Amino acid sequence: MLNDDRLTTLRAWQAQDPDPATVAALDHLIERAERGDSEAVAEVVDAFAGRLAFGTAGLRAVLGPGPNRMNRVVVSQAAAGLARWLVANGHAGARVIVGYDARYNSDVFARDTAEILAGHGLTPLLTERHVPTPLVAFALGHLDCAAGVMVTASHNPPQDNGYKVYVGRSQIVPPTDAEIAAQIDAVAAEPLADIPRSDAYSLVGDDLVDAYVARAASLVTLDAPRDLVWAYTPLHGVGADVVARVLAATGFPAPALVDAQALPDPAFPTVAFPNPEEPGAMDLALALAAEVGADIAIANDPDADRCALAAPFDGTWRMLSGDELGWLLADDALARGAQGTYACSVVSSTLLSAMAAAGGQPFAMTLTGFKWIGRVPGLALGYEEAIGYCTDPDAVADKDGISTLTRLLALAARLKAQGGTVAGRLDDIARRFGVHVTAQLSFRVADLSLIGDAMARLRDRLPAALAGVAVEASDLNDGWHGLPPTDGVLFEGAGVRAVARPSGTEPKLKVYLQVNLPAERSADLAAARAHASATMTQLKADMTAALGL
Repeated sequence: MLNDDRLTTLRAWQAQDPDPATVAALDHLIERAERGDSEAVAEVVDAFAGRLAFGTAGLRAVLGPGPNRMNRVVVSQAAAGLARWLVANGHAGARVIVGYDARYNSDVFARDTAEILAGHGLTPLLTERHVPTPLVAFALGHLDCAAGVMVTASHNPPQDNGYKVYVGRSQIVPPTDAEIAAQIDAVAAEPLADIPRSDAYSLVGDDLVDAYVARAASLVTLDAPRDLVWAYTPLHGVGADVVARVLAATGFPAPALVDAQALPDPAFPTVAFPNPEEPGAMDLALALAAEVGADIAIANDPDADRCALAAPFDGTWRMLSGDELGWLLADDALARGAQGTYACSVVSSTLLSAMAAAGGQPFAMTLTGFKWIGRVPGLALGYEEAIGYCTDPDAVADKDGISTLTRLLALAARLKAQGGTVAGRLDDIARRFGVHVTAQLSFRVADLSLIGDAMARLRDRLPAALAGVAVEASDLNDGWHGLPPTDGVLFEGAGVRAVARPSGTEPKLKVYLQVNLPAERSADLAAARAHASATMTQLKADMTAALGL
């Protein structure tokens, strides 16, 4: 049962909600809760326990009624808070690009945002239809925008949506996130009906897409080989149309397309999680690649800001890890003579540092997220192990799964023309720099307090050794090698490395692991990899025990 105070709170929320769907959903929850349905009571308590936090990832949560969910009330307040911040910080009248993917309510949230930004005197540019996230990041510079909003939950489950905010050319970082959050809190204390709105916004369509496609096509030289057989899946997302236009502009052959996943579908019916990293997500693409005798298979996540690559290894298809793909892209960029800083996040492999040094280029390590990587001065290439890659930073200072796909097609076609393969190129890198094996532990929780408890246990009993190797611990909360403080613990020893941290976008605790052997151990690659794999198995077990999970 609901007490009178809580019921008053729920009805007050309902009275300002402009969305009949969430009004009806709350009615249904109230009815069930009044009948004593414990699940409904728990949902009401959680949905109204506080406000959805606005941070460096913007907003991301389950759709539904209440201030702790994604809905038109929360989005309208966020848009108004962003508008106030922009006006207060010298951007009155400035352009703001607003895009959206094909998830449930994305178009509605984007239109609300455009109307509210216009109501505050800004100049919103709303995409005519759903677009990949990289097009919004590209539009920041191409259309001279002061800020941008992309309505997407990227690779989250279908019941989620999100709200990503850019200021300048990059995603927001502290203290901007906290300043915008304070403006949102102020808006939330006022009647929703008082937020000014206007339909004085402009639509952007094919001109933006054409400009992005032309830029992506410019990454491929006229004399580059183009003979390639490949499979592709956009994973029920919005990438396929733009990818097709890039192929037409570059002359690469059309892929064998996973038909069941080719069209945007917010239900993501063929996958448990619409994330190429999740087990099973690429199964249809791998089966198709094997069927057609493909050289490679590529997947984008639903908003096409991430890119995954699979290839045959000794006759068996498998997806490359995010680090392996990062090494390939870095090797390719260095071979092309790409000048500038090579950067990766603290949870990614350390191999990039050695590769950059061998190529005479500077290296930078950042905190997790492209809000940090995209800000590295003079960036030549940036990546993080969660299959995010910035391969054309002058145009898109964010991860971009479509320009990355274009780079991969050129790389794979060149390898094929030379009689090589993706697997063979990774062998070459291992022989030169030593075998590096990376892996991840991921603990999804229903109760976020379990993550805090696990991190507290780890800090209270820091292991002195992992996988039989003495390690030193660094608490990233104290800052590390000049990085801003963040919630995480790093362990390093001779040939082993582990970073434990809470996910910034999902209810998960993640541990990022690396085992590496010196180059002199690479004469027998099979033996070196077997040794590294056995060490990795022990490293996983030791870190699981240290976290108590």
